[in-house]
Amino acid sequence: MPSRVVDVPLLSNRLASTAMRALQVDAELSPLVRRNFTVVAADRVNGDVAEEQKNAADDSHKTILRTEYSATTNRMLRVAVNGFMESLGVVLQVMQELDVDVLESRS
Repeated sequence: MPSRVVDVPLLSNRLASTAMRALQVDAELSPLVRRNFTVVAADRVNGDVAEEQKNAADDSHKTILRTEYSATTNRMLRVAVNGFMESLGVVLQVMQELDVDVLESRS
C-alpha cells in the first residue's frame, strides 16, 4: 500500500495546531485513502527519542504539522497529496495575511 509523510515546519505550536484544525475539517473524498494529522516536535522528525521524551509534556516544542497518507494505488496517493498541498497553500496564505507572527519580521 503506497504511503507518504508530509512534514510542514511552522513557527509555533499555535500555528501548527491551527493549520491542523483547519485542514482536518475536509474529509478525504475516497474511502480508499487514509489520512492522519498530528503536531510533532522537530526532535521526533529527526529521530531524537531522548529529547522527545524530555519535551513530551511541553507542547510548545511541537511546531511541525505531520500528515500521513496511505492509499490503495500510487495514483490515488498522488491525487490526495496534491489536493492537500493546495489546501495547505490556502491555509498558510490566510495565516500569513491575518496573523502577526506567521513570518519573521521584515526590516
